[in-house]
Amino acid sequence: MKTWERTLVSPDVTLHDALVIIDRAGSQMAIVVDAQRHLLGTLSDGDARRGLLKGLKLTDKVSEAMHLNPTVARVEDGRQSIIATMRSRGLHQLPLVDKHGVVVGLEVVDDFLSTPTRDNWVVLMAGGLGSRLKQLTHETPKPMLKVGSRPLLETILRSYIEQGFRRFYFAVNYKGEQIEAHFGDGSAFNVEIHYLREEKRLGTAGALGLLPERPTEPILVANADILTKEDFGYMVDQHQATGADATMAVREYEMQVPFGVIRERDGLIETIEEKPVHCFTVSAGIYVLSPHLLDLVPADAFFDMPSLFEAAADIGLKARCHHIDGYWLDIGRLPDYERANLEFHQVFQ
Repeated sequence: MKTWERTLVSPDVTLHDALVIIDRAGSQMAIVVDAQRHLLGTLSDGDARRGLLKGLKLTDKVSEAMHLNPTVARVEDGRQSIIATMRSRGLHQLPLVDKHGVVVGLEVVDDFLSTPTRDNWVVLMAGGLGSRLKQLTHETPKPMLKVGSRPLLETILRSYIEQGFRRFYFAVNYKGEQIEAHFGDGSAFNVEIHYLREEKRLGTAGALGLLPERPTEPILVANADILTKEDFGYMVDQHQATGADATMAVREYEMQVPFGVIRERDGLIETIEEKPVHCFTVSAGIYVLSPHLLDLVPADAFFDMPSLFEAAADIGLKARCHHIDGYWLDIGRLPDYERANLEFHQVFQ
């Protein structure tokens, strides 16, 4: 909610004045804070009504009727997590607080349901050889393999379009003419599609050097073999809200050692851990880059995304992680491709 600051009230405000504020702000609650904006409670229409029914007067203080332990959203919470909380508790609004309990926003369910048009460019890296699926990609580039009822890249494109993105760049190389023939200039999808034609392999970041001009807004860059239900707009919003220069989507990956792991000292066994599971944070193949990051991409040279993030860190730029925990599938191996086809109709339309 853009006008959330209008909903902030002191605990000493009267119930009458708080209800006036709720009405003028067009919200369903007032957020009660101290002088430093630490959350003290919330007051909804229902809280005020119940207070009045118990004998409170409109001239009494908000602190007499406010809800002292409201459900909140935290800055680090993912968008899908916030939506799930709203659904499970039947809530339409949640105060947004930072790690110190300071109110920094108001999450409103209507904001999640609307789809604003976004000016951010989307660059989809579709030039790979698909060597891990070589039994399928001898004649067809991996992004054009059918998953469900349509090519993989079309499902990826549609997911961005549904979230309001309208300008796309496809980095193409291996059998790129098939991709261009299918998607054209994007008019069939009511969007703009341009092509970054790699004359040689440029890596997961090198193709950014082929962009015809420098964007004015952060851009999304993603591998064209990732199926996900991630909220890309929220990822961009968090990138900007945190003042990041580069953002990398990450997720947790578990790996189980299929044996008992021995810890020893001086030839003696200290512990035996049977088939332990190790958890790693790994790249999810989706990135948000501020325009000035493109200055770090060398011209006409192989350059991958880890190298770009390392170059940014070397000069003191802020590179952050954006954790995603929803549906995500990297179609790199045949079992992944088979799984994508099995799950397609349950996950995608």
